Amino acid sequence: MLVRRGVQRLLKQMGAHVLPELSLATGRRADLVALTRQGDIWIIEIKSSIEDFRVDRKWPDYRLHSDRFFFATHPGVPPEIFPQECGFILSDGYGAEILRDAPEHRMAAATRKALILRIARAGAARLLAAELAGVAVPALEGESE
Repeated sequence: MLVRRGVQRLLKQMGAHVLPELSLATGRRADLVALTRQGDIWIIEIKSSIEDFRVDRKWPDYRLHSDRFFFATHPGVPPEIFPQECGFILSDGYGAEILRDAPEHRMAAATRKALILRIARAGAARLLAAELAGVAVPALEGESE
């Protein structure tokens, strides 16, 4: 959660909207999926240790479901273990910084449409659950009340 919170704060400052723990069509679950102001989709895979990275071999699949793919971790994990062909974000829980930008690899149009629908449905379901639980949810900028 420490890494996730810092990355979410960074993405919010950048104007992106983020959904944590989003299931993809493949059945894999992305740690964070961000929809940027430009309409790009980023997936951020959080790794909390060297061992966490070493045992995870599913991350290449995430590149098929994003326009940019990043790893994120905290200062206790050496950054050199992460592949150079992926973006890299360092988080301390209070904030985060993109230390290596992710190369762009645009998704196929059909994949993009399916993922946008998945993001919209998951976001709407989570919003409804929050409102039914009595959590006040602020309107988005430019959204009518």
